Amino acid sequence: MQTEIKTLQQGLDEAVSLIKNGEVVVFPTETVYGLGANALDSNAVRKIFEAKGRPSDNPLIAHIADISWIDRLAKDVSEEARAVIKEFMPGPITVILKKSDDVPDEVTACLDTVGVRFPKHKVAREFIKACGVPIAAPSANTSTKISPTTAEHVLEDMRGKVPLILQGGACEVGIESTIIDMTADVPTILRPGAITQEMLAQVLGKVKTFDGKIVVAKAPGMKYRHYAPSCEMVVAKSAESAVEEYRRQYKNKVGAVVIGKSNYLDGIEDVLRINFIDLGDSDAEAMRNIYAAMHKAQERYGCIICQDFGERGLGASIMNRINKASGGKRV
Repeated sequence: MQTEIKTLQQGLDEAVSLIKNGEVVVFPTETVYGLGANALDSNAVRKIFEAKGRPSDNPLIAHIADISWIDRLAKDVSEEARAVIKEFMPGPITVILKKSDDVPDEVTACLDTVGVRFPKHKVAREFIKACGVPIAAPSANTSTKISPTTAEHVLEDMRGKVPLILQGGACEVGIESTIIDMTADVPTILRPGAITQEMLAQVLGKVKTFDGKIVVAKAPGMKYRHYAPSCEMVVAKSAESAVEEYRRQYKNKVGAVVIGKSNYLDGIEDVLRINFIDLGDSDAEAMRNIYAAMHKAQERYGCIICQDFGERGLGASIMNRINKASGGKRV
């Protein structure tokens, strides 16, 4: 299969035709690029799992082009859920709701709930609207690999597995959407993202983050290893421990790189001798750049040493991805 990258103007008609014929299309969102198929066509949805090598018990998210589409995918939508939808959609959030009978089991991993997302990205919205159906989509990468934030990342990983990638530039947010379960007794964040617990609490009053044992995953990103580079990756407890690990790797003849915010290595001696990828000044910039940095690093180095971004706000969302990517290894 030949894989092409086209702009929306060049490729929209082809993309819509592919979706209507039960095929997959890669499209950009503000979070990461998604691998999409008609969410109401079980055979088409299976092709997502085939292309990614994704376990069938890992549910997908249904993407919509208008708020009114939610009522086709979900039932018994609470007033609390509608408040979250009104406040944060379109945007980088997925809301878990009771699914309607129209949603195939392949999308939900046979659960009675479905994740619904209304992306903000202009290309995503125009593509989904033109298709006229909700689009089921996980990130457009091989299962367990780093999520793509550019069309070129997708091509590197999925060349020959998908027919078309719609170009939409670099993703503005840079990590997957926040997922909040609005069917739980207390609204529960299943995957943190750019919409933080603090932001949701302002709308809901009470909200918590899931911290229990995962038996059945109600949302993507919960149960399996994700976001992992092809090289070793560790999290450093401090800048000093990052440098110590860097020097240890160097002695073992392993090329290493440190990734962190602009000021991470300030005050470290011989800092110019350390390979470093700058993620920007703020947590928002670091979140936008983290996957791109990991893509770059895995091509050049044998070990990635990453800053610890903490347990609050956007830092906690970044660490959710880094901890999974590193397998929890800390130095």
